[in-house]
Amino acid sequence: MEFPDLGKHCSEKTCKQLDFLPVKCDACKQDFCKDHFTYAAHKCPFAFQKDVQVPVCPLCNTPIPVKKGQIPDVVVSDHIDRDCDSHPGKKKEKIFTYRCSKEGCKKKEMLQMACAQCHGNFCIQHRHPLDHSCRHGSRPTVKAGCSPMTASECKPPGGFLALAPGGLAQRLRYCFTQLM
Repeated sequence: MEFPDLGKHCSEKTCKQLDFLPVKCDACKQDFCKDHFTYAAHKCPFAFQKDVQVPVCPLCNTPIPVKKGQIPDVVVSDHIDRDCDSHPGKKKEKIFTYRCSKEGCKKKEMLQMACAQCHGNFCIQHRHPLDHSCRHGSRPTVKAGCSPMTASECKPPGGFLALAPGGLAQRLRYCFTQLM
């Protein structure tokens, strides 16, 4: 009690020990005892100003430069939102990736439609071998509504394009009766 002004109490809320040789934190400027003077021991809120570690982006594993006085978590978050190449929200996959192989056609489809004869990829309009002039096999074998015979064998009398009431149903019925 002879030296009441000698030493200081530890600034840690759970400690408050009177220390005759206190250590002043260079970040938060408070006095601490020998047990609490490290940044981690007293959970210094300004430790990021003195910390010289370089944070790494968790998505693309690139080091993120942090200027003195900036909070690393905020800088990494900004990097992920703006500059990160591995950000899952920024990946824009092309939906229509399958381009038609028919000469002059520029259509693209979501699903691949390959010709069984020439193995080319075609759009819905050119998917049939007759529509894209398929010449890989001996001859295109099928026309819509007619199976293993050629288009010339599957014409009803009066022409294939003859218009009559219920014409499509009659043409299909004729093709199926010819097949059996």
